[in-house]
Amino acid sequence: MSWQRPLLNGWLRRVEKPRLAHATSHDSLRRRLERNARFFFRGPRDVAQSWRDLGNGAALWLEPAGADRDRVLLYFHGGAYIFGSPRTHAAMVAVLAHAVRACAVLPTYPLAPEHAFPAALDRAEDAYHALLARGVRPENIMLGGDSAGGGLALALLARLIRTGVVLPGGLFAFSPLTDLTFSGASLHVNAGRDVMLPALRLSEMAGHYLAGTAADDPEVSPLFADFTGAPPVWITVGDTEILLDDSRRIVGRMRAQGVPVQMHITCDLPHVWPMFHNILPEARATLNDLAGWINSRWDAAPGS
Repeated sequence: MSWQRPLLNGWLRRVEKPRLAHATSHDSLRRRLERNARFFFRGPRDVAQSWRDLGNGAALWLEPAGADRDRVLLYFHGGAYIFGSPRTHAAMVAVLAHAVRACAVLPTYPLAPEHAFPAALDRAEDAYHALLARGVRPENIMLGGDSAGGGLALALLARLIRTGVVLPGGLFAFSPLTDLTFSGASLHVNAGRDVMLPALRLSEMAGHYLAGTAADDPEVSPLFADFTGAPPVWITVGDTEILLDDSRRIVGRMRAQGVPVQMHITCDLPHVWPMFHNILPEARATLNDLAGWINSRWDAAPGS
């Protein structure tokens, strides 16, 4: 492990976790993440950024120099369905897009509490269909997301399977939120070990997104969805995260349904650590490993 890891974990535990625990407004959470992203996160200089229409909303497009425009990462940002934006996650996704020499698309989606379920999932589905309408082959689309955005990507994949829509080439997720019933043991076991997420706030934040929807509905908790026939999936999570069991259990269910899944459990790294790629060697290593998996999937696709 790097010497940067304990320093980052200490700062997150002393500064960021208490602020998340005691935040009194959604607007303050949104403003803080936007400020932190501008200060801490920097992507490769040769990745162009532009805002374009995509379906029923805007999306941030990332295009590395020399990228294959026929290959697209469709990425949904995290933030408990309450905060975050394409801007806050652009640097991390740009590093990944640069590594695989593909374009990345980060759609905006409606945030709670102003917009409860199913607004975010409907928007994610619109974005996928819009890429298909632009002529991108489904096997050249890789779904991705982190935390709530990872849950959103998984819920989208389950909806595409259920409705019989042509499926993407694969899906990857960092520390995905998959169970809004919060029944995983790690929520309690890791409550003190998780350096970033305050366990006591999760149910409150989820309530804004659910707004009366049953927490075990597969479209809000993809842990309970049917993924039979899904393309390959890659998931990573840290062993000290309160969301550890969200990954372990959905991977187990997917494998039981015949889905090819890779799961990588890392040691003592914070929630969605690839966000800290500028300072954390482990973050860069994770992104490089994921890039290798994505390229292997695309290279194995018919007609590649």
